[in-house]
Amino acid sequence: MGDIIRLTAAELAEKLRSGDVSSAEATQAHLDRIAQVDGDVHAFLHVSDHAVETARDIDARRLAGEDLPELAGVPLAVKDVLVTTDMPSTSASKILEGYMSPYDATVVARARAAGLVPLGKTNMDEFAMGSSTEHSAYGPTHNPWDLDRIPGGSGGGSAAAVAAFEAPLALGSDTGGSIRQPAHVTGTVGVKPTYGGVSRYGAIALASSLDQVGPVTRTVLDAGLLHDVIGGHDPHDATSLTTEWPSFAAAAREGASGEVLRGLRVGVVKELPDDGFQPGVARSFRDALATLEAAGAEIVEISAPNFEYAVAAYYLILPAEASSNLAKFDSVRFGLRSEVAGGTVEDVMSVTRDAGFGPEVKRRIILGTYALSAGYYDAYYGSAQKVRTLIQQDFARAFAGVDVIATPSAPTTAFRLGEKIDDPLSMYLNDLTTIPANLAGVPGISIPSGLAHDDGLPVGIQFLAPAHEDARLYRVGAALEALLVDAWGGPLLDRAPALEGGAR
Repeated sequence: MGDIIRLTAAELAEKLRSGDVSSAEATQAHLDRIAQVDGDVHAFLHVSDHAVETARDIDARRLAGEDLPELAGVPLAVKDVLVTTDMPSTSASKILEGYMSPYDATVVARARAAGLVPLGKTNMDEFAMGSSTEHSAYGPTHNPWDLDRIPGGSGGGSAAAVAAFEAPLALGSDTGGSIRQPAHVTGTVGVKPTYGGVSRYGAIALASSLDQVGPVTRTVLDAGLLHDVIGGHDPHDATSLTTEWPSFAAAAREGASGEVLRGLRVGVVKELPDDGFQPGVARSFRDALATLEAAGAEIVEISAPNFEYAVAAYYLILPAEASSNLAKFDSVRFGLRSEVAGGTVEDVMSVTRDAGFGPEVKRRIILGTYALSAGYYDAYYGSAQKVRTLIQQDFARAFAGVDVIATPSAPTTAFRLGEKIDDPLSMYLNDLTTIPANLAGVPGISIPSGLAHDDGLPVGIQFLAPAHEDARLYRVGAALEALLVDAWGGPLLDRAPALEGGAR
């Protein structure tokens, strides 16, 4: 089991094609790993009963000589925000406990069509509201680097599954950093594609103008391979772009040579000074910039004066859209229904939503409903949308002079479970550097940049590129990744101590 689960998706795919490993063996190895460690990690809410059967079918098709896609037979974890026909889709909420969808999300359907083997559904903050996965109605996920710490959020389950070698690939969703921030604190790679570049059809909506589905992996190449599978136009999604996308895996392979860094102009936002970040995060970021500069990149200071308002604008826009999207959970059409003797529909709805929604969801629904109410719309929601436009303009000006923008992926390393659960504002500030990309719709990638000198926990560096230029991120990310892995003498995750030799 140990050798198989530590293979990257690209390495495993090669062994599957050569016949050195079967998909059934690879799938069973990952299921065994889940059984071994997930009692402590709690990355999964549901493990598939059909995974090995699916894998055997892939093996039979390969044996029969069928020309299969590159990732056929590779196991995949799926964030529980994405609906599936063969496993419950709860968005980690009691209000959807046991819900079975009549259709697959487009990204899940595309993954199945490419021969990927779904292992199960991963834990998350309820309806993707949170930065720690502590707001799951089914209990928190634990960081494989230190089981007393958070794995990020909202997609902490997907990141922890990949970091704990429970899955080589995972699907996540990113509304304000929910792929990139978990990647930062778990030593994994996370990508938020250009808005509209990956279908949102079948992703249980939080904030429709911000949500984006993307890959969670251990390497940049693996992210590109998965992105190639799930990306592209989807007529079921009205916001889906008709752009013809290049191969992101090819871009990652090109970037691994390192030549793409020569002459690259990397923007660093002067309004994000080092003193706003944990010292270990700031030092790792500066060291990564020095590595880029030594490889021929030019570091350019840029100004993005409206970034400082991004968190405030986001936490008006998101709750407003969430309050509208979550209105469908009304006890009538689907999901939980609490009975009230002699009560009206309104009584049943009130009791059901009180029982089915957690405190963070209630907080954001109330805030969003208030922001959209008569007399306050222009003052709050309307003003936030104006700030969003200013942030988009900041990006446009910056990208006129630089190729990519670099920031730390989050202000701190993984904090302890329970440390910020009762301090919503402190929790919200964890998305300080990731939120602007969602407000502007531009793509972002977080890759591991090392371990913080002050606590020994993983740190990530984030790159942002103009809309539609996702391939640029794969080239730059893979180039830096190759330099750092070479300097470390191997992948960063090889140093993760918490699950060495099995569960704690």
